[in-house]
Amino acid sequence: MAKDFDSMEDSNRSANPSIHQVCDPARRVWVQGGLGALAAGLWAPWLSGCASAGKGPAPLLGFASVPVSDKDTLVVPQGYEALVIAAWGEPIGMPSRMPAWKPDASNSAADQAVQMGMHHDGIHYFPIDGSSTRGLLAMNHEYTDDGLLHPDGMKNWSAEKTAKSQAAHGMSVVEVQFRDGRWQMVRPSNYARRYTATTPFRVRGPAAGHALMQTTADPSGRLVLGTLNNCASGMTPWGTYLSGEENWAFYFNGGDRITPDQQRWGLRKAGLYPWASTDERFDAAKHPNEFHRFGWVVEIDPMDPIGAPVKRTALGRAAHEGAWVAVTQDQRAVVYSGEDARFEYIYKFVSRDKISPGGAQANRELLDHGTLYVARFDADGTGRWLPLVHGHGPLTAANGFADQGAVLIRSRQASDLLGATKMDRPEWLAIDPARREVYCTLTNNSQRGGKDRPGVDAANPRANNVMGNIIRWAESGDFDALTMRWDHLVMGGDPANERAEAKGNIRGDIFACPDGLMLDARGVLWVQTDMHATQMYQGEMKGFGNNQMLALDRTTGEARRFLTGPVNCEVTGATLTPDGRTLFINIQHPGETPSDRSDPAEPAKYSNWPDYQAGGRPRSATVVIRRKDGGPIGT
Repeated sequence: MAKDFDSMEDSNRSANPSIHQVCDPARRVWVQGGLGALAAGLWAPWLSGCASAGKGPAPLLGFASVPVSDKDTLVVPQGYEALVIAAWGEPIGMPSRMPAWKPDASNSAADQAVQMGMHHDGIHYFPIDGSSTRGLLAMNHEYTDDGLLHPDGMKNWSAEKTAKSQAAHGMSVVEVQFRDGRWQMVRPSNYARRYTATTPFRVRGPAAGHALMQTTADPSGRLVLGTLNNCASGMTPWGTYLSGEENWAFYFNGGDRITPDQQRWGLRKAGLYPWASTDERFDAAKHPNEFHRFGWVVEIDPMDPIGAPVKRTALGRAAHEGAWVAVTQDQRAVVYSGEDARFEYIYKFVSRDKISPGGAQANRELLDHGTLYVARFDADGTGRWLPLVHGHGPLTAANGFADQGAVLIRSRQASDLLGATKMDRPEWLAIDPARREVYCTLTNNSQRGGKDRPGVDAANPRANNVMGNIIRWAESGDFDALTMRWDHLVMGGDPANERAEAKGNIRGDIFACPDGLMLDARGVLWVQTDMHATQMYQGEMKGFGNNQMLALDRTTGEARRFLTGPVNCEVTGATLTPDGRTLFINIQHPGETPSDRSDPAEPAKYSNWPDYQAGGRPRSATVVIRRKDGGPIGT
């Protein structure tokens, strides 16, 4: 969803103390100065292997940096080529129906239900029979710009417009193949399918059937229609796709009597979408429990076209950016997740059972049993994972948690009581299994240190943090450890800025608002940015140009710009084929407007990418990137 400062959720009014309130400020100095003595000790083995120029391995970054751009185009390094496939509105390849895209947005809701959704986000490549030239792409469609989705935008809102908007949300699975020297969608394909805001999802885990999940339409509390605001994604070791339901609260109307529980989740009197006017279940005043049925991590099996999608409640309810899986030495799954909202939390879930051989079917209940934890980052560079378990500490019936289902449904309030650390919008994560390290982007938080808002702390050390940063931690032992050591990998910013908090400490090409992350097999950390249209090209953001994708060499600390996107887009989603020679990314909301919706009278006012067609409109799309000589990406 649009990440402008005015519309971002900011619902945490809990009284749990920030780090700076309970720890000695003198012990945080190392964070503000970069990698101080504590961090140097923690990462010394990693740094020592590459300190001497010319004596270490060959450089990881083998491409020439592309320049900053403000042009309405996508730029990749010399020697690379980029091809647009799977744009919004393209038929996904359902054998029964493949309606063509209409540039005037006159496709019906029924058409949209079998076309690529809008605003592509997280994406993963699932090889067919291990192939790097034929596979499935599973991807999210985060939200809709209804000014572009309908010929006349928001005017004369109707049930058909609600249906089309709902059909443009969710996820797509499409088949792709490299043939005749280029990647292309396979159409028709028996794998092709859509998941939308009306697709039935099973509810599994401790909150399934809970009284707070039961509605008039579903008294069982075990079958939810739809998934919303799907943002980032993860691929599990057993071959499934995990998608996070992020800013789902914006879809509901709260009315005049919003409860404290609903306030804590960011419910407003009127949502940003008028769905409730034609689909009553999004009226939280009439159907308060429908509000509890979103905010979960959902799981699908891309290889199983008829398998039921599932909402995994054991992973907790949140404004989930996404979910990423690590594996313990004894083969249990550990799922990390962050909440993309100001002053919210970072979580991890540790499965009770081991991952079984046999793929998705053999592990269909794996994520239903285990323990959910929330992170506390202490000022001395250590941290602790606090269990969200009914009966643990304050998580009792006396404090509003009747059972484990209630703890998971109200995971924010539970985290408040446990004293978890309020973060600056934790978004994507990347996991290094060899080093037992985890990286997380903290995209920005302009409210940090503001009036009546939490002040700076060790993990979030900058007031008015418009630039964002990347935090990292190493678990104390295996991934299921209850403690960690942490530091900041890099602080976004521009050294040309006057304000100290906006300068950053980047070595190489500057960036701001880090969002997407991917760690490739060579150890390169790929970083994607998400500056909003209200920020770009002005003030402290003037020097960054359009959003971009960079490669970060964790050995040298160098950041090198690999790609720049078209005007006002977000660069997001990254996945490689197994051979590392093809990179798929997503370009989201090219031509994003400073307001909530585009003007249907001027749909191409800011961007006309990728079609550049007269009378057309910008389209989110998947881009496939290869080296012209067929070599590995980034080398």
